[in-house]
Amino acid sequence: MKKLLIGMVLLCSLLYSDGFDDYLKNFDYKAIKEMKIRTVEMLNMVEDGRAQVIDIRFPDEYEAWHMGFAKNIPINELPDRLSELDKNKLIITACPHNDRANIARMFLMFKGYRVKYLSDGLLSTTDYLKGSNAQEFMDEYKKDEAK
Repeated sequence: MKKLLIGMVLLCSLLYSDGFDDYLKNFDYKAIKEMKIRTVEMLNMVEDGRAQVIDIRFPDEYEAWHMGFAKNIPINELPDRLSELDKNKLIITACPHNDRANIARMFLMFKGYRVKYLSDGLLSTTDYLKGSNAQEFMDEYKKDEAK
């Protein structure tokens, strides 16, 4: 996985060398905070209709288990499926941990999207959405979907 991340960073730097240079030169603690989102904040934004969650896992992974509120766009299909993203919402990229989600975030950022990655990953989200938390979230989510 580290090789994939390094490869994506190198690819981004080649494709967007001036933009990536500027991004790195201006990278600071604020940038670290702005690129991440955690489960509870993400769920609140989804409930309010302010965010679109993109599960960037491969189809087999998604088919095995997924979040009903997330749209599956595998990371290797993302460049060809940008039209499926809602430019009026914050895009939140997600995967089980956060490695691929961060790669997808960087790609979308350089494409001009407002984007964050789920820093605690989908596995933490599944752990959080148990019992009454799941019920409360789905009640609010369904209200927003009905609007």
